[in-house]
Amino acid sequence: MADESTKASGGGILGHLPPLPRAALNNSVIGMEQAYRQRKGLPLLTDADIAALKAGEPMPWEAGGSGVIEAPAVSPTAQPVSAAPVSQAPPATTAAPPVAARTGISDEVAKLVAEGRKWSRSTVAAEQARRGRKGLTPFNDEEITALLGEPYTSTPAAAPTPAAAAATPTSPSSAGPAVRPAAPVQAAASAAASVSRTGEATRYVGTPAVGTSKAAAAGGVATVGPENSEVNQQRRRLVWCAVSAFLMAWFLAFFRFFLPRTLFEPATSFKIGYPADYGLGVDTKWQQKFRIWVDRTPDRLFVIYARCTHLGCTPDWKPSENKFKCPCHGSGYDSEGINFEGPAPRPMDRAHVEFAPDGQILVDVSKLYQWPKGQPSQFNEDGSFLPA
Repeated sequence: MADESTKASGGGILGHLPPLPRAALNNSVIGMEQAYRQRKGLPLLTDADIAALKAGEPMPWEAGGSGVIEAPAVSPTAQPVSAAPVSQAPPATTAAPPVAARTGISDEVAKLVAEGRKWSRSTVAAEQARRGRKGLTPFNDEEITALLGEPYTSTPAAAPTPAAAAATPTSPSSAGPAVRPAAPVQAAASAAASVSRTGEATRYVGTPAVGTSKAAAAGGVATVGPENSEVNQQRRRLVWCAVSAFLMAWFLAFFRFFLPRTLFEPATSFKIGYPADYGLGVDTKWQQKFRIWVDRTPDRLFVIYARCTHLGCTPDWKPSENKFKCPCHGSGYDSEGINFEGPAPRPMDRAHVEFAPDGQILVDVSKLYQWPKGQPSQFNEDGSFLPA
């Protein structure tokens, strides 16, 4: 890289830019160079310089550039011109007509506006840069205002400076023809500069990171981003709501992991009333609540646990047939729960029963009495029935 004191043939300062020949530079490198020039107090790159750097061409003030107008060389052997008499008029000097800025809206811009396309400042700046590279006529202020859809306000022309007025010959009695300074003709202010050098990002103070939008904006390069319209605001709110809902659901699932997994089941020990409440036969009023049947015979009272010994289904009591019938696989039991048909391997179990201190029947289904196939029965043990 060249040092900040390195100057080109046209009088400009390279700074940290590579010397000629150089490749085309991107927005990040140009933004870094602009930030560097701001810190060092060096003159900033103009729009023409930025366009030349992006195209990989010499800047106007460099050797080979197109922006420096050299003054004609004066031969040391030239004869001095004698002063003309006062009465004679000096030779007429043809001054170049001033380059007037183009005004009005061209047919091309009028056609673009009629198409209804939505132009933003970034799009206009990019189009201006493209026209600069291609050598096309740039948009003027009225055309830019028409593309952006804003009302146009004309700016008054700047008054000539005293130095420029003094340098301009006003009287034909001047001694000799006036020599114009060797400086490039400055046109009207570039509309692209007013587009690309405005916005909040250009007010960044400090050294922006290379490759970021702030670095490009600090260098005067247009940055492209979403407009702060109502549609974009709704989209951002929708995205944030979705992210918040996802995080909340994840937090609830994480919190649920620490809660105990408790299964609430009915009590295994309960009271079912007094013996006098039951008559002979099968009573099914506790089938839905406790899954039991109360069976009373002439000599005893016992409780049958309503579970088929085949695969655990709940049989149905058939009063007309005086038997229990399993709806799953057709197992049949008599009124005392003894199996006699179907795939059931053994009789249904009986729950433990006893008298509570208040005289009611206390049933405990956590302790069951069985009659395994080919083994002694437990239906005659104490607790498996109550004497009638």
